[in-house]
Amino acid sequence: MKNNPLRFVYAVPYAVWMLLFVLAPIAVIVYYSFFDLSGNLTLGNYRNFFSSIYFKLTMSSFWYAFLITFFSLLISYPTAYFLTKTKHKRLWLLLIIIPSWINLLLKTYAFIGLMGLYGPINGFLETIGIGSQQILFTDFSFVFVSVYIFIPFMILPIFNSLDKINPTLLDASKDLGASSWVTFKRVVWPMTIDGVKSGVQVVFIPALSLFMITRLIAGNKVITLGTAIEQQFLVTQNWGMGSTIAVFLIIFMFLIMLLTSGKEKGASANGKTK
Repeated sequence: MKNNPLRFVYAVPYAVWMLLFVLAPIAVIVYYSFFDLSGNLTLGNYRNFFSSIYFKLTMSSFWYAFLITFFSLLISYPTAYFLTKTKHKRLWLLLIIIPSWINLLLKTYAFIGLMGLYGPINGFLETIGIGSQQILFTDFSFVFVSVYIFIPFMILPIFNSLDKINPTLLDASKDLGASSWVTFKRVVWPMTIDGVKSGVQVVFIPALSLFMITRLIAGNKVITLGTAIEQQFLVTQNWGMGSTIAVFLIIFMFLIMLLTSGKEKGASANGKTK
């Protein structure tokens, strides 16, 4: 089949979009990363990033991103599996996704009210005799709120992967004497691993750069790469160091995308076999 002569024309809007809104901003960030506070060219920002302070900051960011992703997956996978077994699964899925349409700032302030010293959660704890607790400005509150926010983005790709599984494969596994655990391990999990990878990608990458939730929910007790970038740009006005952290954050995100990308199972089912 001959190539479509208009294919190049069709690609122009996409190429212009990528150039203006992806490549150009990255180029600007890389450019500013080579300047210090005085506007002089320097590699000091990159040397500073490998200091103990920023190394600990990077490890902390990865740790919190891992916790958020782990708990999101732990909750989302069985939830998605249950949804595929319900009668009105699309409706239930929509009800889970709808909260993600609400502005993130509004949801964050709602949790501040719920978890505050005079909020309903502490009111309930006082009623049962436990007494009010400091829930806000803790690691727990930060991870809890982040997991709540990211759960719909984890559920959706997993649900789609589970929903595509042919039920006859599960019946065949049971007919061959496989237990529920073996069926899950040998049939369900391998066929949904791409959905899991997609969910991990859309949760782990944004979790690395969180800054608003860390401010409002965790106070100054949780510092991530996103928080550090905000401080460098808005507080210390050190655009060079902020850009340097952003450069490494982009590199980390790119590596994570490479690690979590995978060819969809069955994609070559209709292709030629060797």
